[in-house]
Amino acid sequence: MDHGPSASMKFPGYDTPDQTFSPTHSPINPAILYWGTPVAIYSTLNEDGSTNLAPGSSVWFLGHSAMVGFDGESKTPSNLRREKQMVINLPDATPAMVEAVNGLSGTTGTEVPSASKVDRGYVYVKDKWAASGLTPQNSTYIKPARVRECPVQMECELTVIHDTMSDVPDRAGLVIAVELRVLRVHVRNELRMKGHANRIDPDKWSPLIMNFQEFYGLDNRKVGPSKVGRIAEEKYRALTQSDAVKLNGDDGTFIDGVEEDGQGTKLRRSSTQE
Repeated sequence: MDHGPSASMKFPGYDTPDQTFSPTHSPINPAILYWGTPVAIYSTLNEDGSTNLAPGSSVWFLGHSAMVGFDGESKTPSNLRREKQMVINLPDATPAMVEAVNGLSGTTGTEVPSASKVDRGYVYVKDKWAASGLTPQNSTYIKPARVRECPVQMECELTVIHDTMSDVPDRAGLVIAVELRVLRVHVRNELRMKGHANRIDPDKWSPLIMNFQEFYGLDNRKVGPSKVGRIAEEKYRALTQSDAVKLNGDDGTFIDGVEEDGQGTKLRRSSTQE
């Protein structure tokens, strides 16, 4: 069965099927959906007992559980499957932390990187501490080291790993979602709320945010240049768009702009991706 949109299909909220849409909204098909989430540095234990560091930004929290997304072929999930332990280190929105994260970006702890990582310019680096200029700090409950320079550090243990897109044979497991239990939270003392034993002062905590591959703070200003921002967003599309199964929105054409024709906003569409 063909699940792709037909020429006569109407998009919800739009008046006609001929690509004339509302003047305020129009469909778009980004290769990535980085709407703005905290940047993290993940610490996991390598086979030889050393600590691997990896930057990421697909992380959110529910209670004392953390949900984290990874490229399934990366070193971090490999270490996590084996050791079942990880530290989530959260950098603040400072140029120094941007420099450290950029030092890790484009590196992998996998000696023979996957083809998709090679295509995005990744290279093998054994000593991530040297690459980033960061400093290890012993953890309390787990073996991977914390990152001393990060104002927030969370020691975690693995709960479950979920292979995403399990219903799409050629993309199942390329991206994984990991649930972790937070065992202990460490914070820099100045982040504590005065008069409270276990509260963070939000006026003093300024996380580094990844917004479509660029670094921002909570004040909506870029903190510094992003090394990962040099990677073309379209290189990530292969992780989620199947060659075997066509889903709604995967119609083989891509929107390359909008234009006004006097009768409403129309989309310019092309058959290739930029």
